[in-house]
Amino acid sequence: MLNIARRLKSADVLGINRRNAQYTLPHNARRLYPLVDNKARTKQLAMAMGIPVPELYGIIDYEHQRRNLHELLERYPDFVVKPARGSGGKGIVMITGRQGQLYRKVNGQVLSWDDLKHHVSNILAGMYSLGGQPDQALLEYHVLIDPVFQAISYQGVPDIRIVIFLGVPVMAMVRLPTRQSEGKANLHQGAIGAGIDIVTGITLDAVRKNQIVTEQPDTGFPVSGIQVPHWDTMLKTSARCHEMTGLGYQGADFVLDRDKGALLLEVNARPGLNIQIANQAGLHNRLKLVEQHQQSLKSVDDRVAFARQHFAAQ
Repeated sequence: MLNIARRLKSADVLGINRRNAQYTLPHNARRLYPLVDNKARTKQLAMAMGIPVPELYGIIDYEHQRRNLHELLERYPDFVVKPARGSGGKGIVMITGRQGQLYRKVNGQVLSWDDLKHHVSNILAGMYSLGGQPDQALLEYHVLIDPVFQAISYQGVPDIRIVIFLGVPVMAMVRLPTRQSEGKANLHQGAIGAGIDIVTGITLDAVRKNQIVTEQPDTGFPVSGIQVPHWDTMLKTSARCHEMTGLGYQGADFVLDRDKGALLLEVNARPGLNIQIANQAGLHNRLKLVEQHQQSLKSVDDRVAFARQHFAAQ
């Protein structure tokens, strides 16, 4: 494994201060943040535009509604419980099977009925929400991993992050769960991020903790050279997120379901910058190029074509 700091130093990497000053603040109106900070509202926006999302089984808003939890979930052998306003994968519990009132998590641990109700209480109390504010618990469809990722993902389902600026997809990566990340596609918890070539949808080398890796550490399979399914669909959907949210600078997260294809998971108004490490390329030059041509990029097709013309992997 090689340290890639030297490669990025000269690549016009976007830092957090420049991101905030030049892109997030000028292009993301504060009044629009609630549309994406609340996953339930984002899901409603996407559905109104005909964008596929994981099915919502129910929402728990108040403590007294916990008594209806069993009725909401009894039809579903597997499901996901997540905070509506959570971030960084915190508070998400993925249930892959059940037996009576025992629930099996993706990592094999078993929760009792009381454990599950207690977790919902913690969500409602704001334990996992932005700013610690009272929250909602979302109960939704458990995504089934696409076979293309089976050999390079540990237990959990990978997600695909696409950064979009003024409706143009500018950079992408897939986040692959590991044993260290406990089956979650979260880079801070130990998942690995593999860059994706915007033009082809083929994975590049990956990084883990700022170090280049060529294999999934738990399975030993190579992570580069994999064709991501439904790539055209995700590119076009990410471009449509500009109209959906009104945000100029954002990140769209997708999951690939074995049966349902590409599903929009959530949208982030403050997408992290590790995507540059995964692609071994800086964002700043790409963002400046979009700004220079934004007047000519009128449609979704225009913006996707522009991305493919200018942002091929080097």
